[in-house]
Amino acid sequence: MSRRWLGQPRRRVGWTRATCCLIVPLLLSLTACQSTRSAAAVATVARSVASANPVPGVLRTAIAPPPALGNGGIPVFSHVFVIVLENAGFQQVVHGGAMPYLNHLGATYSVATQYYAITHPSLPNYLALLGGNTFGITSDCATCGVDAPNLVDQLTEHGKSWKAYIEGMPGACSSLPQWPPGRYAKKHNPFLSFADVRDDQQRCRNDVPYSALAPDLASGNVPDFVWITPDLCHDGHDCSLSQSDQWLAAQVPSILDSSAFRQGGVLFITFDEGGDGATAGCCHLAAGGQVFTLVASPLARPGAQISVPYDHYSLLRTIEDAWKLPYLGGAGDPATANMAACFVASP
Repeated sequence: MSRRWLGQPRRRVGWTRATCCLIVPLLLSLTACQSTRSAAAVATVARSVASANPVPGVLRTAIAPPPALGNGGIPVFSHVFVIVLENAGFQQVVHGGAMPYLNHLGATYSVATQYYAITHPSLPNYLALLGGNTFGITSDCATCGVDAPNLVDQLTEHGKSWKAYIEGMPGACSSLPQWPPGRYAKKHNPFLSFADVRDDQQRCRNDVPYSALAPDLASGNVPDFVWITPDLCHDGHDCSLSQSDQWLAAQVPSILDSSAFRQGGVLFITFDEGGDGATAGCCHLAAGGQVFTLVASPLARPGAQISVPYDHYSLLRTIEDAWKLPYLGGAGDPATANMAACFVASP
C-alpha cells in the first residue's frame, strides 16, 4: 500500500492548470500584503527613532533624499549660520573642560580637527572670513576700512539675503568703537570695515543688534546667510570659556530647532584665532593657531572628526561652493580645500 502511494506522486500531489490559476493570484496577494505591512513597520520604527532623537536634524541625514550639490561636492545649503568666538586654541576647547555643550555638539555633528586661523590679532581674521584677505591690516584699529569685494557683494549679486546679528551693538550699523565699554567691539563686526557696506544705507540695515535674531527665527523670516557675533563676554574674549559655553547652550538650540536649519541648513562655530599668540598654521596662508571648528547640519557626518587641513579661507570657500559663487582672495588659492569631507553628500 505504501509502495503504491509512493509510486503515484504525480497523481497525488501534482497541480492542475485550474489549481495554478487559483493559487498564484493568492500568493501574489499575500506577498503584496506582507510588503505593505513591512513598509508600515519600517515607517513606524523610523518615527519612533525620530521622536527619541535628542538633536534636531541628525536622523534626517539618514532618511532624507540626497541633497543637491553645489561646486566641489558641497551641498546647496538652504541657510548658512556662522558664529565666531574668541581667542582659544583647539586643545583648550577640547580638553579644558570648560565647554561641555560645544563638545557635545561636536560629538553629535562634525568637527574639523585641523582647522587654523589666519593670523593675529582679531580683525584680520574677521576680514579673511568675509573678504578672503587680510588686506594688509595687522591690528584691531577701530578706524580701519577697506574698499574691496566681499561676501556681501557676492550674496547680493546672486540674489541671496544676508544679515549680521551683533550682540551689544546699540543700533544698526553703529560706528562706535565700543558700546557699552567692554561689551560691543567694532573690531568684531567686520561688515563695517568694508566701505560698500558701511557707506550704503540699505546694506547697513542688515547689520543689526543681536536682539533681532529671536524674532526672525520665530517668524521664519531668516536670511540665507546669518552672521552672529556674541559680545565681548559671551564670545570668550573678556570672560571665561565656561561663560561662552553657557551662552551657546542658551542660544544655539533655537537655531537647531528652526526650519532654516532643519531643512538643509548649516551652522559653523569657529574661533577667530588661537590663544596666547599661537602660530600653528596650514595651507601656506594660515598661521594664527589651531582652533576648534564645528560643522553642524542635518547634512553633516554625525560624530565625525575631520583631519583635512582647513583655515578661515576654507570656510569662506565652502559657502561660495555651496551657492556657486566666485572665489574671493585666499578662498580661491589652490592650497585652500573646501569642507566637503564634513558632509554626508561628499563624494
